[in-house]
Amino acid sequence: MSGIQIRGVSKRYDSGKQSVLALQQLDLDITPGEFIAVVGPSGCGKSTLMRLVAGLHEATTGSITVEGSLVNGPVTDVGIVFQSPVLLDWRDTLDNVLFQADMRGLPVNEYRERAHQLLQQVGLQDFAHSYPHELSGGMRQRASIARALLHDPALLLMDEPFGALDALTREQMRLDLEQLWLSTGKTVLFITHSVDEAVLLADRVLVMGPRPGKVVRELRIDLPRRRGLEARREKRFFDFCEEINEIFFSQGVLRRDKVSPKKSQSS
Repeated sequence: MSGIQIRGVSKRYDSGKQSVLALQQLDLDITPGEFIAVVGPSGCGKSTLMRLVAGLHEATTGSITVEGSLVNGPVTDVGIVFQSPVLLDWRDTLDNVLFQADMRGLPVNEYRERAHQLLQQVGLQDFAHSYPHELSGGMRQRASIARALLHDPALLLMDEPFGALDALTREQMRLDLEQLWLSTGKTVLFITHSVDEAVLLADRVLVMGPRPGKVVRELRIDLPRRRGLEARREKRFFDFCEEINEIFFSQGVLRRDKVSPKKSQSS
C-alpha cells in the first residue's frame, strides 16, 4: 500500500519572459488506502499536483515521498488515468490493457489472465477483441482504468477521468469506480471539477482556490459506504456540496446571480 507525504511543495513554470506559480507551499498527508479527491477551478494546480506525485514534473521547492521513497523521477508503482483514454487504435481492448506490461518490459503472456479478469471487473469481458473505434466513450475509459491497474499498483492517480463523458455514463462510472476501490483498497488521488463527484467518491475532499494553487479547506466526508444513487438524497451530501460552493463564492470562483428588480409600469 502507498502513503504520500507532501512537504512545502511549490511549482513554478518559467517560459521565456513569463513565470507562473502553479502551486504554493503545499503540505499534505495521504494515508494508505485513502480515497482523496481534489476539487477546484481550472488553472488552480490540480493536475500539476498529480503530475508532481507521479514524478512526471519536478517540484520547484519542497519534497514528495511516496511509500517511503523520495520522488525524484517517474514513480513506477503507480497507475495513471487521464481525461482522455489514449488507447492505441491498432490494438484491441485486451491488447490495449496489456500494453501496460509491454511498456514496462514485463512478460505480457503472464499478465494475460489478469487482463481478462480486469476486463470482467470493469464490464468489458465481451469486448476484449473490439477496437477503440467500436467502443463508446465510457467503455474506452473503462479500458484505460483496467490498463492502469494491470500491474497492480498501490497508488492510482486519476486526472478528470470522467470529464468528457455524458452525465449518465459519468454517474455509472462513479458507481463502478467506488466498487472497484472498495474491492482493491488502493490509495487514490482523484482530480475533478465536479463538487458532486468529489463528495460522492472521497474519504476526504481537498478544496483548492484560484492560482497560485493551495488547499483552502479540507473536508472529511463521513457519508456511509457504499454511496449508490441514494447518497444524493442524503442531507449530509447537500451540506457538503453547499459548504464547498460557499468556499468557491468566498474565493471569487463563483459569483452569485444578481437579479435586477422589475421596473414598475407607469399607468
